[in-house]
Amino acid sequence: MSEQKAYVHKDSRMLLQDNIHASRDSEDPTAWLRETEIVTHDFPYLANLIADSFNEWFSGLDVLPFSKSWEWCVLNFEGKYINNIWDEQELWRQQWEQAAASSLISETISAVQLTVEGKDLSFFTIPLFTRVDNEIFAFLGCSMPTQQYEVGGRDTAEAMSLHYRTCFYHEFEHIFVADLASTHIHAERESNRRSLLYQIVQRMHDNIDVDAVLSEVIDSISAMYPGARLELFMSQDHRSTHPQVKPLPFHMTSDDVCARAFKDGRVAMHTSDDDDRNVEIGLPLGGKQGVYGVFHMMMDNPIFSDVDLRFLSMVADTAGTAFENAKLYERSNQLIRELRMSNELTQRLNQSLRLGDIFQFAFEELLGMFGADYCCILHMNEEKGGLEVIACNHPSLQNEVLEVGAGLGGKVYSTGESLIMSDYIDNPKTTSRLMNATGSQSLIATPLSVGGEIRGAIMLAHRDAHYFSYDNYRLLQAMAGHIGLAVGNARLHAEVRRLANRDSLTGLYARHYLDEEIKERQSTDFCGSLIVVDIDQFKIVNDTYGHQKGDKILKEVSEIVKSSIRQGDIAARWGGEELSVYLPLMGVQQAGYVAERIRKRVMEETEPNVTVSCGIAEWSWMDDRVSVESLFYRADMALYKAKNNGRNQVVFDTKDNDSNIKNS
Repeated sequence: MSEQKAYVHKDSRMLLQDNIHASRDSEDPTAWLRETEIVTHDFPYLANLIADSFNEWFSGLDVLPFSKSWEWCVLNFEGKYINNIWDEQELWRQQWEQAAASSLISETISAVQLTVEGKDLSFFTIPLFTRVDNEIFAFLGCSMPTQQYEVGGRDTAEAMSLHYRTCFYHEFEHIFVADLASTHIHAERESNRRSLLYQIVQRMHDNIDVDAVLSEVIDSISAMYPGARLELFMSQDHRSTHPQVKPLPFHMTSDDVCARAFKDGRVAMHTSDDDDRNVEIGLPLGGKQGVYGVFHMMMDNPIFSDVDLRFLSMVADTAGTAFENAKLYERSNQLIRELRMSNELTQRLNQSLRLGDIFQFAFEELLGMFGADYCCILHMNEEKGGLEVIACNHPSLQNEVLEVGAGLGGKVYSTGESLIMSDYIDNPKTTSRLMNATGSQSLIATPLSVGGEIRGAIMLAHRDAHYFSYDNYRLLQAMAGHIGLAVGNARLHAEVRRLANRDSLTGLYARHYLDEEIKERQSTDFCGSLIVVDIDQFKIVNDTYGHQKGDKILKEVSEIVKSSIRQGDIAARWGGEELSVYLPLMGVQQAGYVAERIRKRVMEETEPNVTVSCGIAEWSWMDDRVSVESLFYRADMALYKAKNNGRNQVVFDTKDNDSNIKNS
């Protein structure tokens, strides 16, 4: 089930939002659920879901006795065996995997014939396609007598595979809804927790102070029993300036009344056997969350006769509750401060979806939030092969690329673990360019995680030793989560924009992007050329070899076009089998060389061999009319002439409508 949740939860919020938006105008409010889909990245995690769906589907075959007698199995998207009801021989498994390998290539039913114990059997696999993108996510395997296979058994099995796919998507939708319900319950629980925290804070007052509570209790008990010697031993997480409040010793014997009271949470008492008959009492200071300390009382026996242990226990319980409330109030104020800072940081980060702005906002907010002298944000740059200093207020480090694993920042990135250092000088084995360059002594650092992947590190430094507290250390980890989420959103937004501007088949830019780029270039450049490339007789290619081969040819031509132009040139799919290339600041004659290079390479490097015709047009700032539409029109007219003149050639558009032709 964990594998199933992994792919269901991924991007579930974005998917849910898109589907709800798409179904607002629909009469069926649940239509979005039927539109949820698995994608290629989910396929490796579908094994359990496919097997569960198969078992559910197979259990329903009782109403079809003839199909129950056939052998069934299910294979994953790679054609690898997952599960079957019967414990078959290894040979049968091999036949199904062999058939699936053929089906994976042809995307159709593939069969393997085999004679087993004198019986002719057909082993075949039926590819199962996703309901939106029509991608193969699994195969349903079946074996039956060859005679049945040839007289309708195959068609029956194929129809049954559609029922299996329905079972699969029912199971998928169930898991998806269960995940959404779990997310809703978690969010509601978190909301209730914050509401409760708010109510507690409302009941507290500014005069609630931990030290004041402890002082009041000590003074009260001392006033009731003036002859008693009283001390309060507190656990190590609390320090006080009161002379009678001391840290709880680490090493105490099991017979010590303080140890027994702290461990058991009950009143402990010990009477000495000497002549003075001293009495020693341990009163636990505890609340609902545990024991925080122990009141240690020592008194003479005559005084003890007047002591009401039950009353002392009630006082200690009241003190524990008061102390816990005071600590809770103190902690609540700290949480409120952190939530406020988190909210302010999130609001600032959400002001932009540009990575550079987000890192700069985070840099400025972290410096002010923690009062640090220096802040350094590292981000992994694969192209530069190291951790790039994206933001830093020490000029010598800005834009530097650090080796992965080197220094404290590299260590945080490599290990994925946060770091707190109180005195850099006392750690001679550790080195850091940030600490050395700035002369800092204190450091807190945490990895920057984006979408579950560590992409960098955040480091805060201060010149003073022991400057950062553990609360600062923990708060930085929380803030890093918000920053990572903002970075992830920015990267996702950039990826969506990239995909929107790309043709999904060829990887070239879409035509609308090319139009916008040319229009923008015409407002700044002084000239440019446009090449329109059309695959000759592409319909014959599709009719002869099929559309899949035609798509392959289109991809090959697109790759040739991309590899034949400069880095700043823009190649796009104009429509159908027509491509276009815009060459900024290049005249028509130079564009002709580029087009001729494309034409020759296509003729030599495609399989099966195809040819292209090219039409070229240029614009310059001296033209009477400079527009994207006129440029495309003239290039298209030149392409039209190339087609009429025999194809496989490059034709230039000229203002006098005479064309210069480069033949093959």
